[in-house]
Amino acid sequence: MKIYTDAELAQIIDQDIFRLISQTADDMHMECYVVGGYVRDIFLERPSQDIDVVVVGSGIEIATALKQRIGKRAHLSVFRNFGTAQVKYGDTEVEFVGARRESYRRDSRKPIVEDGTLEDDQNRRDFTINAMAICLNYDRFGQLVDPFDGIDDLLDGYIRTPLDPDITFSDDPLRMMRCVRFATQLNFRIDDETFDALGRNAERINIISAERVADELNKIMLAKTPSYGFVELQRCGLLSLIMPELEALDIVETRNGRAHKNNFYHTLEVLDNVAKKSDNLWLRWAALLHDIGKPKSKRWDPLTGWTFHNHNLIGAKMVPEMFRRMKLPMDTKMKYVQKLVDLHMRPIVIADEVVTDSAVRRLLHDAGEDIDDLMLLCEADITSKNQVRKKQFLENFRIVREKITDLKEKDYQRLFQPCVDGNEIMQMFHLTQGPEVGILKKYIKEAVLDGLVENEPEALRQLLKKKFDEINSSAT
Repeated sequence: MKIYTDAELAQIIDQDIFRLISQTADDMHMECYVVGGYVRDIFLERPSQDIDVVVVGSGIEIATALKQRIGKRAHLSVFRNFGTAQVKYGDTEVEFVGARRESYRRDSRKPIVEDGTLEDDQNRRDFTINAMAICLNYDRFGQLVDPFDGIDDLLDGYIRTPLDPDITFSDDPLRMMRCVRFATQLNFRIDDETFDALGRNAERINIISAERVADELNKIMLAKTPSYGFVELQRCGLLSLIMPELEALDIVETRNGRAHKNNFYHTLEVLDNVAKKSDNLWLRWAALLHDIGKPKSKRWDPLTGWTFHNHNLIGAKMVPEMFRRMKLPMDTKMKYVQKLVDLHMRPIVIADEVVTDSAVRRLLHDAGEDIDDLMLLCEADITSKNQVRKKQFLENFRIVREKITDLKEKDYQRLFQPCVDGNEIMQMFHLTQGPEVGILKKYIKEAVLDGLVENEPEALRQLLKKKFDEINSSAT
């Protein structure tokens, strides 16, 4: 982070678009400021295309005048219902809004809006680091307006609300999700008073649409260390309201001196491991949900201790319901997450035993084009503190990857899909479509996957004849 003087800020924003806005605002005798994330990111030395301009007056009027000044090179979009306008100029998009004050009803996050001053507008901002403004008018060009010491909070790494956090969060509960999201993205600490207000107002999240909550969750997910956000969500009580299935993992039971690991913190470790290797949002979701079925599958066995048999299958069945409730996409993205949750134990089982060609063929067949993501997830899932066992797993995973690469080079689709299909089977044995055809198809597919027969027509026909004779002889 870097601190700039007003003169230095004037140089930083000495760009064509800001000079044009400045001239337009002065001609119309309006105060005009760039605010919010763009200002924050100047000090954080981060690139930002999110340009918001507040006008003490009509944002639509000044945007319209700016469009006229620029001419055909600019495109104007007006959103009268929201009192905003957008001007696109080259690769730059600027959002204009009039300064306003807001008041809220208890049952809605939609404010009652009135015209206001710059001070009113800064008062309504969510956090001090987003409440800073830089004047664009000629006589004050580059002057920073920072009434809540947002610069100090940037320096100290704090997320804090400008006014009473209870009012801020109660008025617009989505700000609670944004609070955790900004803390996660910036690796900042949430101010104690602000954090306590999260807990007191957590139930208010229920008036926010699932789509808006999911949008913030996705941004937390894409942070460098997403676990930080989920720990904060759990600490303040929001997680139990938006993802109770994940909250349910945070339990450790002990019987006869034997305890299982805390699957909540294990899951977050897996998520961070994946985040170090991939920016794929849906692979990160698969990491977050990979053990989601463990609470339902947990059993105590006096001989073996705690077990979680079939937790992958149970978890896979939970994924569609969770995605539907949280308004996450129900398309191929959900199916991809479900698939990885379902298959995530397979490579681990293979790596825990002798790595056979047959097992790898089956894994590659079932995972298909998602095999590399599945392997990344499974490697991330090895969080054992036993370094010898961890090393053994990772070495076996290396062998699995080598076999996968070898099979891919041999065109695994051709190898795994029997070249004799159901139509040919019906012709060979004068059958109609039915269970017997399905049994024969499955039989030769299993044989191909196990490497018991070459995927060649004549070899498969001979195998089919033997199996057909066995079925008929057992029937008689």
